[in-house]
Amino acid sequence: MQTFGSVGIVGAGLIGSGWAARCLARKIDVFAYDPSPNGETVIRSHIDNAWHALEKLGFNRDEAGKFTYVNNLEELCRNVEFIQESAPDSLEIKTRLHQQIDQITPPDVIIASSSSGLLPTDIQAGTNHPERIVIGHPFNPVYILPLVEIVRGDHTSADTARLAAEFYEHIGMYPLMVKKEIEGYISDRLQEAIWREALHMVADGVASTKDIDDAIVYGPGLRLAIMGVCLTFHLAGGEQGMKHMLEQFGPALQLPWTHLKAPELTENLIDRMVEGTKSQSEGHSIKELERLRDNCLIEILDVLARYQYSAGATNFRADS
Repeated sequence: MQTFGSVGIVGAGLIGSGWAARCLARKIDVFAYDPSPNGETVIRSHIDNAWHALEKLGFNRDEAGKFTYVNNLEELCRNVEFIQESAPDSLEIKTRLHQQIDQITPPDVIIASSSSGLLPTDIQAGTNHPERIVIGHPFNPVYILPLVEIVRGDHTSADTARLAAEFYEHIGMYPLMVKKEIEGYISDRLQEAIWREALHMVADGVASTKDIDDAIVYGPGLRLAIMGVCLTFHLAGGEQGMKHMLEQFGPALQLPWTHLKAPELTENLIDRMVEGTKSQSEGHSIKELERLRDNCLIEILDVLARYQYSAGATNFRADS
């Protein structure tokens, strides 16, 4: 497996910072750049917060890779072996940025985008070396959650996808190769379906934001964390598995239980969503909630790791 000694992070938001923290924990040197005037302050603050979780995973900050913030793309691109772009998910921004990076980066350096739904073929447009551009879509918090979806564009080479997967495995992630280029990839399309239905229920007065979250965290969310959707429903069919489940519950698919089209985001719906989540988080800052989330995720992963099952088998620990 090929390893990488230095990584370039373009974008200092939550995702870019999460990539930086994960790579630093794996003793990889990180060069970071963001065009905003406070980019360095923001990314250092996010990395500091991530280390509360990383230390629980056994990582020692004194043994981490070296972090360097640079003031221009040129300096970043000439110092790294792999680039992870995490700019805002705008096709205009990403195509322009990838064209810039492609112009100044040696052609053997992989350029991966953290896009959460754009097509890699579109992002590759106008570059001289589109074969080394690929999607590497992570999930927040990147420094804990192991999933990364790899999506090839029309011009992405098989070697690029393979090497990207090896890099992600090296930093303790679970690379999922998306078989077909599609908007939203796999996981976000599933999340989007739940999100749209949640918005409908709030808009229709069926449930509050807290009701919706409770309906997940006290029930199916616990199962999904272990076995996902399909295997969970396979078990719902008893000894006959999925076949019996589909025979028994398949007719319900014809009932008007869900809305796939998103509701109109009226001012009233926006206010209800904002007020509901504000009430849910009352008394806790965002940073406090992030640390609570991180602590709970680590303990869930620890349980799964004892059984070497599902996400627990990725073993993103200092001693792995």
